[in-house]
Amino acid sequence: MGTYCPQKDRESTILAVHQAIKIGYRHFDTAKIYGSEEALGTALGQAISYGTVQREDIYVTSKLWSSDHHDPVSALRQTLKTMGLEYLDGYLVHWPIKLKPGVSEPVPKEEEFEKDLGIEETWQGMERCLEMGLCKSIGVSNFSSKKIFDLLDFASISPSVNQVEMHPLWRQSKLRKVCEENNIHVSGYSPLGGPGNCWGSTAVIEHPVIKSIALKHNATPAQVALRWGMSKGASVIVKSFNGARMRENKRALEIKLDDQDLSFIDQLEEWKIMRGEFLVNQTTSPYKSIQQLWDGEI
Repeated sequence: MGTYCPQKDRESTILAVHQAIKIGYRHFDTAKIYGSEEALGTALGQAISYGTVQREDIYVTSKLWSSDHHDPVSALRQTLKTMGLEYLDGYLVHWPIKLKPGVSEPVPKEEEFEKDLGIEETWQGMERCLEMGLCKSIGVSNFSSKKIFDLLDFASISPSVNQVEMHPLWRQSKLRKVCEENNIHVSGYSPLGGPGNCWGSTAVIEHPVIKSIALKHNATPAQVALRWGMSKGASVIVKSFNGARMRENKRALEIKLDDQDLSFIDQLEEWKIMRGEFLVNQTTSPYKSIQQLWDGEI
C-alpha cells in the first residue's frame, strides 16, 4: 500500500491504514517528502498496540529525500522518530540527485541543486544505517540500469531493492533483467499509472487491451495491471484510501493471467508517465536532459 497523499491528510491516512491492515495489506510504503510518515507510524503503532498485528508482520519502507544525502543516518533517525518506530524494514535513496540541505519541496528551484551527485558518499551513509540496525535493508528508487551498475562498482553492500515506475505500459524489461542478475528485487510504483495524481494518467486502466483481458477473466483493469506486475516477480505499490478499491486491488492475487494475456501486454506501446522533468535544467542540475537522468532508458 502506497501512502503518498497530495493533500497530506493525516486523519484519512490513519483511517485508510487501519482499513488496509484489516483487509490484509502488510507492506506499507512512505517517504519523507510524501508527508505521510507520521500518520502511517501513528496508525501502525495503534494497530500493534491493539494486537491487530505484530510489528514483525509489517514491512515498512521509507525513503531518503535528496536534501538529506549528506547525512542519511540523521535523516533515518528523524524518520524513525517521526514514525515512532525502532527500525524500518527498507530504506531507499528516493532519487539519484543531491539537493542542498534543508530543501523540503518535491520540485526544487534552480538554485537548490548540488552539482556533485555524491552517490558514493550517500551510499556509504546508507550502509551505516544498516550496520547500526536502523533498518533491515537498504535500496534505491528511480535508478536506471547504468546507475545500478555504477553503484555496484563501489558498494560494500548491494541494494536489496530498486523501486521504479512499472506497469503494463512501462514494463522495465531491461532494468528487471539487470536487477534479477544482481539479486535486486524490483518494486513497482504507480502500477496503475498513477491515476488521481497530478502527474498520473488513466492510460493503463483505460487501455482497450487491458480492458479486454479484464473482461475475459471477469476482473477489473486494475486487477489485471497489478497481477501483471506480480507475474513479473515485482511487488506492486498501489495507493487507494477507498476501502472497496483496496479490497478490489487485493483480489488481483486471485487472478491468473495466461501466456496469451502476457504476450498481448508485451506488445503494447510503452510510455513512461513519471518522467522527472523537475530534476532537469541547463544550469545547476547534473542532468541537462531527460535522457541523461534515465541514461537513455526512456
